[in-house]
Amino acid sequence: MSTHRRIAIAGIIHETNTYCRDQTQLGDFHIMRGEKMLQLEGSETQTGAAVGMCRELGVTPVPVFWANTQPSGTIARDAYESMKAELLEALAAVLPVDGVFLDLHGAGVVDGIPDLEGDLAMSVRRLVGEAVPLTAAFDLHGNVTQEMVDALDGVFVCHEYPHIDQHLRAREAVQLINDMLNENFRPSVRVCSLPMLMPTTTTFHGPGKELKEFMRELEADPQIINVSFFHGFPYCDVPHVGSHLVVTARGNGEIARDKAEIAALRVWSLRELLRPTSLSAEEAVAKAMASAKQPVVINETSDNCGGGSPGDGTHLMRALLDAGAANACFGFIVDAEVAAQAHEAGVGTTVDVSLGAKTDSLHGEPLKLRVYVKALHDGRCIMQAMAKGSRINYGKLARLQPEGSDNVDIVVGSRRSQTFDTEPFLAVGIDVTRRDIVALKSSNHFRAGFESIAGEIITADPPGLTTHHIEVFPRDHAVQPLWPLDDTIHWKPGDT
Repeated sequence: MSTHRRIAIAGIIHETNTYCRDQTQLGDFHIMRGEKMLQLEGSETQTGAAVGMCRELGVTPVPVFWANTQPSGTIARDAYESMKAELLEALAAVLPVDGVFLDLHGAGVVDGIPDLEGDLAMSVRRLVGEAVPLTAAFDLHGNVTQEMVDALDGVFVCHEYPHIDQHLRAREAVQLINDMLNENFRPSVRVCSLPMLMPTTTTFHGPGKELKEFMRELEADPQIINVSFFHGFPYCDVPHVGSHLVVTARGNGEIARDKAEIAALRVWSLRELLRPTSLSAEEAVAKAMASAKQPVVINETSDNCGGGSPGDGTHLMRALLDAGAANACFGFIVDAEVAAQAHEAGVGTTVDVSLGAKTDSLHGEPLKLRVYVKALHDGRCIMQAMAKGSRINYGKLARLQPEGSDNVDIVVGSRRSQTFDTEPFLAVGIDVTRRDIVALKSSNHFRAGFESIAGEIITADPPGLTTHHIEVFPRDHAVQPLWPLDDTIHWKPGDT
């Protein structure tokens, strides 16, 4: 029945931290056009899974345009307009199609356009018309607008944080397109937004896991196609910042709305359990050194490139060195200059370096160290936990051992990224399971690669652009009071 169907696949993906100093330019994006997008097939990514699902259904995937980059500052207007125009032009060139799948994030902000996803989805809808099924898969750290929801026939946010299931949601989004065509129905999509700035909360345990499981219970209703819990992204200053429940249902809009409100009420009722406990770098190191559950993993959540931070902060590394931590490793600090210096000097040399803190002083001061260059690597790796099978390039990697430290290794990378799995350590010869302390920069994605091997996980939260102390960020564009900035809020469905 679906042999000759064609589903277009496109996307612009960006998580925007509007508190970053610099705007994100066109050259910062990695762009794949047309058939090159098919290279993602087989990887646990949204676009790769969408292509694979099309083939399973006997549908022809029609790759159009895909752009992605690391979380960073507000996207320059001309950069977005260029990408959007190219996407729409390429899509127009392959029409007619039987459906469109969009690979999106949910927290994209453009200079002058606070809702990238809403603007793009509405533009695609205008191009293809109301009759063509249009669905999208998202990161759960999205801030949702009604305009975005109104443009789509199905919204599928990943359920897990770490996002180990993004590919599964993309498969469901493509499946819905096929079901709509086979069964001749149109879903209803409704959103219920909460005035709540949710901290980065894993779904592997605790209240995050409880809420994830509650959403799956709501999906047991045969009328419900998907319940999407967008935790939201608190590191951007837009009118629609918050947490959001979006329900896609087979029935009328009332069914979707009622389920969204039920889901939102459950999240609101558990909000106090979501308050994070923040430890300074020094407190986290002291706790790790006192632990008997090796290896202890310390994640520096406040300098997470996955939320827009520079990744070159030195607060946690300095605390490790000052405390005299032994048998420890840190992977990794972003410093292309030092990595290049080490590569030029070569393995076996000793060099003086000024490591890290090259972006600003918020994330610390440079570390003046004399280091032995133990190992070097080109930084090209294959992801093994989240987005498994996809390529990642950390740029030149260097393993440095500071003089005077007791079996301490610092991995230095050249390209901004958080640490997702053990690959950056293995690349330079470090087996983390043999270390007492393993330090890294990430909020929760690292759990996909480290939770099974960590004896204990401790979160360090020194100053940084992705700190849990969200009260330090100004809110010039928020249209309402937000919890936990205001603990006196009384909310019920219909208030937002």
